[in-house]
Amino acid sequence: MAASWPEPRQPSVVLDHRAVQHENALLRELVTVYQHLTGLTLQDADVSTVARLLAERTMATVAVVSRSLEVLAAVSADPGGNDVADYVRAYLASPRLAAVLHSSAQTRRSLRLPDVGGAAGVIVAPILVGDDVPAYLMTFGGGPHGGWQEDGGDMSLLVTEHAATICGVILGRERVVAAAARQVRDDLVEGLLLGGGRDNGDVGRWARHLGYDPAREHRVLAVAFDASASARPGAAAARDRVAAAIDHFFTTRMPGAITSIREDEVVIVVPEPAEPGRLSSGCLARMRDLFPETVITIGIGGACRDPADIARSYGQARRTIDAVVRLGRRGQVVAFEDLGIHRLLLQVPDLAELRSFAREILGKLGGQERQRGAELLTTLACYFRENSSPQRTARSLHVHPNTVAYRIRRIQEITGLQLDNYRDRLMAQVALEIIDALGAGLDVLPAGAADPGRRAGAPADGRRDARGGEAAPGPGGHARPRRRGP
Repeated sequence: MAASWPEPRQPSVVLDHRAVQHENALLRELVTVYQHLTGLTLQDADVSTVARLLAERTMATVAVVSRSLEVLAAVSADPGGNDVADYVRAYLASPRLAAVLHSSAQTRRSLRLPDVGGAAGVIVAPILVGDDVPAYLMTFGGGPHGGWQEDGGDMSLLVTEHAATICGVILGRERVVAAAARQVRDDLVEGLLLGGGRDNGDVGRWARHLGYDPAREHRVLAVAFDASASARPGAAAARDRVAAAIDHFFTTRMPGAITSIREDEVVIVVPEPAEPGRLSSGCLARMRDLFPETVITIGIGGACRDPADIARSYGQARRTIDAVVRLGRRGQVVAFEDLGIHRLLLQVPDLAELRSFAREILGKLGGQERQRGAELLTTLACYFRENSSPQRTARSLHVHPNTVAYRIRRIQEITGLQLDNYRDRLMAQVALEIIDALGAGLDVLPAGAADPGRRAGAPADGRRDARGGEAAPGPGGHARPRRRGP
């Protein structure tokens, strides 16, 4: 019997030349895209350029989205896709997407989201800049603007990840450039604010670099924020957020404003005809909403036109803040002009000296019944405001002119001042300004001894009628009850 040869065994794997060719083509495409993307780092490209290249190569919609879900760039392979940004925003409205993006940022890994219903499958790749994830690169694999290449899902994931890496390089480079530009800008602003001893030519040149227009009047705003909790963990980052929010508020609302973030304040050089008072009040309200635990005080310097006067305006803004802080009135907007004589009074190093002066001049009014003493102080202040006119003072206080005259006479009797004497009148006015500046009213004055000219048990300020009304002197000097309303 003739020996039979065994039949040859069939290979367990049958090579599909078409599949191999397809894989090779994908690999070649992958290498080509990698090369193009990497080449963008050597050019003056931005993330929009990366998104455009990726969209053209993957035939998909590509978007770069910030951590706050703001669309930074959106490109479609479809030339007619004008609504691509709206398409991306509609997708970002998904309530579950925020958790997915947060997970991608935490793990520093890309995620593939499958097709769900009519929604397109999406690849999300975090864009890393150091340890930070400022944005995400998203590739939409379907929908109205394009689709994946067949069997190219894994390759698209790799390409998206590499594109995200290139975006990170570009954003990091932009941060470095922006930080360097900011440092140069801050140095120039610092030179303008310090000003002293500088050549006017240098100051003018620095101002022109910053966009300062000497043909327009400007004012310097100093926005100081509370740094008392600087020892707490994370306090430095919190201060940075507050400063950035203040800077953003003014730059977006004041075209042409020059801003500089300093250690514990933000300085803004504001061109006219902006309304620094109104905008400062708006900033104060906005910061209270965003950072309720942070106390912000804003001082507004005087007008300046010459670049050399910027330092003067800034000095006025700073002195205004210092005055407000000394008076215990932080959290307000105050202009230098509004300080009036207070800006001179508050040059006194020790506030106790001011209190001592006010007590020396008007302290005996504190020995009156509290309501009566406050009434006399109010009348005296109004009397000075109305240029010593009893008639106008009476109209302002809604009392009879004889009542005003009587109160003024009682003030002179109690304090020993002669208000028709220039020096006495000036000392009384300064004392009132001190009381107003310290914001304590009668609390500034001691509860002194009773009026020596007052009889025991007699009212401190004239007689009272049966209903408790004040006894105002009549035309002949005799007291008559002032009528009160029912």
